[in-house]
Amino acid sequence: MTVLVVGSGGREHALALAISKDPAVAAVHVAPGNPGTAGFATNHPVDILDGPAVAALAVDLGVDLVVVGPEAPLVAGVADAVRERGVACFGPGAAAARLEGSKAFAKQVMADAGVPTARSRTATTPEQAAAALDEFGAPYVVKADGLAAGKGVVVTDDRQTALDHAAECGQVVIEEYLDGPEASLFVITDGVTAVPLPPAQDFKRVGDGDEGPNTGGMGSYTPLPWLPGGTVERVMAEVVEPTLARMRDLGAPFTGLLYVGLALTKAGPRVVEFNARFGDPETEAILPRLNTGLGTLLLAAATGALAEQPPLEVSGDACVGVVLAAKGYPATPAKGCVITLPDEPEGVHVIHAGTALDARGRLVAAGGRVLVVVATGSDIADARERAYAHIDRIDFADGFARTDIASQARLDAIAARLGRDRREQ
Repeated sequence: MTVLVVGSGGREHALALAISKDPAVAAVHVAPGNPGTAGFATNHPVDILDGPAVAALAVDLGVDLVVVGPEAPLVAGVADAVRERGVACFGPGAAAARLEGSKAFAKQVMADAGVPTARSRTATTPEQAAAALDEFGAPYVVKADGLAAGKGVVVTDDRQTALDHAAECGQVVIEEYLDGPEASLFVITDGVTAVPLPPAQDFKRVGDGDEGPNTGGMGSYTPLPWLPGGTVERVMAEVVEPTLARMRDLGAPFTGLLYVGLALTKAGPRVVEFNARFGDPETEAILPRLNTGLGTLLLAAATGALAEQPPLEVSGDACVGVVLAAKGYPATPAKGCVITLPDEPEGVHVIHAGTALDARGRLVAAGGRVLVVVATGSDIADARERAYAHIDRIDFADGFARTDIASQARLDAIAARLGRDRREQ
């Protein structure tokens, strides 16, 4: 088959790379792509929010499958436009993508479906926001209702900071704080059948020890050795299946990738958020563990044939991805710094998340999160060591990374906390 991946970031580079390794895939195109995808796929300029333009490109290229990576084009209805031209598309239509496009809509779907999640209130005025904050108390959790590139959430003990964020966002969802380690579960679905991928954990804060502001994610790892047994099965039964059923009832069946962000509380898994696409940077760590052909799997989901696929094959290896961000991220990242990448040793590869070529053809930083160094290993410690060793070899003067992604101390602390929580139940 021939596949077109829509987007230009790290997630799309990782998707296109994994798809290109599927023996059933003959060619991969990426629109618009980045310098990293140009090494193994064909890049095409396109406005990813222009559904008719994306659909026309797919038809012109004669592709068998379009994979829409980012959330904004999904919410804008790009998948609908592609399907209207008779091309299979992996990704929800605009109506179903509201699970990510509106936090208030997602909360209503969860309430209707009986999905375990935090109690919440939707606020559109300062008075409503203040009342909701006082109802739930600190820590205060305030979420912008619409898309915010992973940076629309404020969790703070300072009431005024919470109020200010609510005022800046307009409509917000204010929730009770869910206390517990978080995990990400990606579920591929054709609207009826659902297949979970290996769970992962990402790191949202910009600094070591989870200090500083929220970002789009500074690194991730999989598997999760501390995850209680049966968690995935429980989430599929209590969260995914009821949600998919409710979306069908609403006349907006969800097909594509349902991202379930979870908090593992004393009372069990609770949904923190839904996303309507592959998460970034978890995708970079999860996909290298798949032995099943990704292009084949996504085409089956896009054509309603997921139930006919054999069981998912997953490697026993561990994978760690560490983000190299530009100085100043997430506020005002520095751009234009020249980057020199060394040869990649076995088990290590570099994903481009925010790069470009300058007028002299040199690789330069062009975004906040610039690179993701991904390494596989026999266990998490091995993969982590390989990733950080390669980061040390990259020449990127303005680049920085967290030093504690998937650290053993962190894993031990999570495991100890989960064990304590279970004893206290």
